[in-house]
Amino acid sequence: MDYLVLILCLYLLWGLFQALSFVARGGRKARPSNLPPGPRPLPIIGNLHQLGDLPHKSLAKLARTYGPIIKLELGFVTTVVISSPALAKEILQTHDAVFSNRMVPNSVMAHDHDKFSVAWVPVSPLFRYLRKIYNSQIFSSKKLDLNQHLRSKKVQELITSVRKCACAGEAVNISEAAFRTSLNAISNTVFSLDMMEPLHPARELKEVVWQIAAEAGKPNLADYFPVLKKIGLRGPKHRLEVHFEKIFNIFDDLTQRRLQLRTETGSDKCNDVLDNLLDLVEDKNETLDMSLVKHLCLDIFVAGGETTASTLEWAMTELLCNPEKLVRAQAELHQVIGKGKQIEEADIPRLPYLQAIVKENFRLHPAAPLLVPRKSGEDFIAGGFTIPKGAQVLINVWAMGRDPSIWDDPDKFMPERFLGSDIDVRGQNFELLPFGGGRRICPGLPLALRMLPLMLGSLINIFNWRLEEGVTPENMNMEDKFGMAIQRAESLKAVPIPV
Repeated sequence: MDYLVLILCLYLLWGLFQALSFVARGGRKARPSNLPPGPRPLPIIGNLHQLGDLPHKSLAKLARTYGPIIKLELGFVTTVVISSPALAKEILQTHDAVFSNRMVPNSVMAHDHDKFSVAWVPVSPLFRYLRKIYNSQIFSSKKLDLNQHLRSKKVQELITSVRKCACAGEAVNISEAAFRTSLNAISNTVFSLDMMEPLHPARELKEVVWQIAAEAGKPNLADYFPVLKKIGLRGPKHRLEVHFEKIFNIFDDLTQRRLQLRTETGSDKCNDVLDNLLDLVEDKNETLDMSLVKHLCLDIFVAGGETTASTLEWAMTELLCNPEKLVRAQAELHQVIGKGKQIEEADIPRLPYLQAIVKENFRLHPAAPLLVPRKSGEDFIAGGFTIPKGAQVLINVWAMGRDPSIWDDPDKFMPERFLGSDIDVRGQNFELLPFGGGRRICPGLPLALRMLPLMLGSLINIFNWRLEEGVTPENMNMEDKFGMAIQRAESLKAVPIPV
């Protein structure tokens, strides 16, 4: 209570200071009069109290009252929320240049990550260079084809682990299993190592990545009340600085070992992502340095592991709650692949119903329901209203995915809606935007569209699944929790049975 009173007093003083400064400057430029509609803000906190624990749902509810473009005051941050495909297209594609930069959270500024991360750095020569590296050295079709055997091997290890649970009659924690598989696939692709194994020197990476994802997803008052940044209260940014330091130390150790290996006569190159990046570092015509390499690797591990795990968990949840959809998916797999066999990436195009399941899961459970916040570079007219310069802009893809004016029976899990449909998730169909769109579309999209059906298809083609004792589709908790990626409020645990 004392802490809250202190904050309130500080803000009252800060508000008085701002008012005096306003008068001393002779007043500011008047704000546009045709701002989007929205609920009336309270003093100081604005509309923060209306976000709740699940802001994507709270904002969707507000959109039903005020329309597809609404304005909120979150503390001292003006925020505009978009909830329609037409307006999303304006923001993400037609006028992408106006909204191409980010509203950067305070926590992401730990170790200056916002200055080196492709997710946060402003659109600039550095941004374009980092995108070029992702598109040519990491997530290009050629590179992904060359290392698909690594992902296949990791999925085989996942199947082996699940088979042990099946033999013992034990339940599998789907999220944990998917997270371990995803991080091992990434670590093999980047470092040619299984970093999740108990005896590996870098085994703590898994825990550090979990902690980073958890902290990055927490609300931070400093993002809404700038004075808190100046006070220097310890919060998510401080904790992320500690976690970033740990993960950077792991990367530094692995990089130094690789550099030593590269100098040894007769040593073969690994030809993994790290080798490719080190080649660029050593090329005097390139601008990549070791600091950029660390931040780039940080983005790959944190974004790749958490989002893949939560998305696979939701897909398995929906199939177990809709057993007739699971039976249909298994019938397709048994016919095309053969019952009890692991699928390969080359099989995915021959599995339209599996692909439809993945799309339907993205519609209902986008990992980033509000995408990554953008920032308006100028006063801009959208939907007949002015988005003021400097405003934070959120795209509520969760709301659009459940809009009854766009989708029939929007709350039902119906993969069939995508059979024979041209709607895709690659940023061109604005009613379905799990990866965003425009120049800032998620660079990991090509990997996700391989990894998710590979894991999901193998798990349901090799095993039947049942819920734990006492849990049924009717009483299963389908609530989610907000974070860096939207996860189930309760972890899914299911018992595998060999087909």
